Amino acid sequence: MKNILIIDDEINICTLLSKFLSKHGFRVDTTMSGATALKMMKEKTYDLALCDYRLKDTDGAQLLQDIRVLSPQTIVIIITGYTDVRVAVEMVKNGAYDYISKPLYPDEILNLIHKAFVHQESVKEQYGNNLPPLPGSVPLKTNAPAAAAASVTGHSGTDVKEPASEALDHRRDEKYVYGDSSSAKELYRQINLVAPTDYSVIIFGETGTGKESVAQLIHQHSKRRGQPFVALDCGSLSKELAASELFGHEKGSFTGAINTKIGAFEQAQGGTLFLDEIANLSYEIQVALLRVVQEKQIRRVGSMKEIPIDVRIIVASNEKLSESVQKGRFREDLFHRFNEFTIYIPPLRERYEDIQLFVTAFVRQVEKELQKQTGHISPEVWECFKKYNWPGNIRELKNVIRRACLLTPQGEEITMSTLPLEMKESFTQHFVEDQVEELVQMAKDNDLKTVALQAEYNKIINVLKEVKYNKTKAAQLLNIDRKTLYNKLRLLNINY
Repeated sequence: MKNILIIDDEINICTLLSKFLSKHGFRVDTTMSGATALKMMKEKTYDLALCDYRLKDTDGAQLLQDIRVLSPQTIVIIITGYTDVRVAVEMVKNGAYDYISKPLYPDEILNLIHKAFVHQESVKEQYGNNLPPLPGSVPLKTNAPAAAAASVTGHSGTDVKEPASEALDHRRDEKYVYGDSSSAKELYRQINLVAPTDYSVIIFGETGTGKESVAQLIHQHSKRRGQPFVALDCGSLSKELAASELFGHEKGSFTGAINTKIGAFEQAQGGTLFLDEIANLSYEIQVALLRVVQEKQIRRVGSMKEIPIDVRIIVASNEKLSESVQKGRFREDLFHRFNEFTIYIPPLRERYEDIQLFVTAFVRQVEKELQKQTGHISPEVWECFKKYNWPGNIRELKNVIRRACLLTPQGEEITMSTLPLEMKESFTQHFVEDQVEELVQMAKDNDLKTVALQAEYNKIINVLKEVKYNKTKAAQLLNIDRKTLYNKLRLLNINY
């Protein structure tokens, strides 16, 4: 029989878990104090400790550290509230086997405890006398370069013997672009931290930032990497088809169901299911999804048979799910089920220092696709890239590069003429505004000619904005001919 110690300052939790685990063949002791727990461990060997993160006399992080010193063979599982999940994940990195969030479900705890002991036995078999200090904890590498979440091409070809012990390594993973910005480093750090665990993950970011690429990275560097990765765009699912796509259906269960269909959950069995734009699911489907997450069983449409599933769920949204909950568009209980770990992907405009890396990688890819070589990118284009707001993020950048490479003759320089109209107009606007700013500075000496010039160009800019930089329409509204307008713009060195 295994010895388990429960450390929680809520007497009801201690009593409930003690009775439940005792019925399942464990010897259980309880305490409401961290200091008492350490004293008990000096007197008795415990195979596993269930430790609440928030205790009256200490916190879980300090108690974990003390347990590692006093009883390194004891497996530690952290009990935490939703607000402490990030801290709990850090504790897993520092040696805890896993964590479980309140409200507690005894069956989930029992399942996790069994997993912990099975893992402990497998580690003993693998390492023998060189068993790591704390079962379940394997240190992550921290000196690898930062990963940016943009899929480039092909499969990674990564050969990892023990996924839980491997950090992402750009030298062996050619599918993704790696960056050095602080945003990329933080994104990489979070992926590296959560990938080896089995936690559900919410990925939040604007359209085109690479949410599916991040989900694939998490899967590829998890213990499930040899199993299927299934992606499903919930935004494209109608209310009628969503249940069939997620859970499958039996032949004849509804009009048009001419064959039995295997749903996404069954397709992803043993692996990872990525649900993009999760907030678009209807309320009824959210209810069904909550039941699947809780029971770990699905039922195909038109069937009464329960099918057990073992799937890690990663969901994504281009808006904060917490805000969708507040608006009544997403169930709060389902949100908390998914919200074991959240990853924020910053937009491209917040990581301009990585643009050159993305551009280089995309140009290399497109050149292979088109079987042609282009020249360097002109300084003007680089300046345009830096000033542009990139509303479509990485996806838009990739499409811009594809267009530019297609329009550029073999071996010639990529110039402004190959860029989309909206980018050229945006760059023109920025350039004009910079020039006018210089005029404003010049006008501070109250020179009448300069003030008049400033007013003239302010008027030209406003009209150009109104007509979306159509110079013919602008000249008509300004009551001047096109040649005069071009001459005035040429003074500002605007040629687009």
